[in-house]
Amino acid sequence: MANTDKPDNDKPGSNKPGSNKPGSDKPGNGGPDDRRFLGGMPAPPPLSASADRPSGPPPKLVNISFGLWIAAGIVLVVGFVVTLAGKQQVIDELIRVNQDDRITNEQIASGTSALLWTLLFGAVVFAVLFALFAYKARDGARKARTILTVLFAITFVFQLLLFSTLVTLFAMLLAAVALVLLYLPSVSSHFPKAPRPL
Repeated sequence: MANTDKPDNDKPGSNKPGSNKPGSDKPGNGGPDDRRFLGGMPAPPPLSASADRPSGPPPKLVNISFGLWIAAGIVLVVGFVVTLAGKQQVIDELIRVNQDDRITNEQIASGTSALLWTLLFGAVVFAVLFALFAYKARDGARKARTILTVLFAITFVFQLLLFSTLVTLFAMLLAAVALVLLYLPSVSSHFPKAPRPL
């Protein structure tokens, strides 16, 4: 009697190697995913959020620059506090040199007081910005160094063209030294060219 049974590889559900049965590429079925998991394909390298951070502690000159930025901000605020405390001398001098009869002494006094309070508020804001971006520069943020350069330029021009005292000019000297230290060749490796968020 002839054997009419079909070959096993023709039976439904057979899983012959090379079979095109759906799902043969899933893990556990011998597909490409299994080869990847078993080491046939290298795993992607892990992403590191600090890949572009400078290694090691900040250079000594960068730390000195950070301290000078803090000192410059403090001296700047102190300079305007001293000016505000002696505002009567400023008012008396402005009254003395006033040649416009339409401007009264009361207007000069009130305008001077408002101006000095505004200058003090601005000095506090710049001192905070000095400290913030000096800290970021100490951490190796290249953009923070650029922002500090812009802040210094704005403050320096203001001191030269609008209002300055010996104390506030000394603050600008401290800031200038701090800025130069951040651009020395010996610390350039601390500021990678790859952009980093602030």
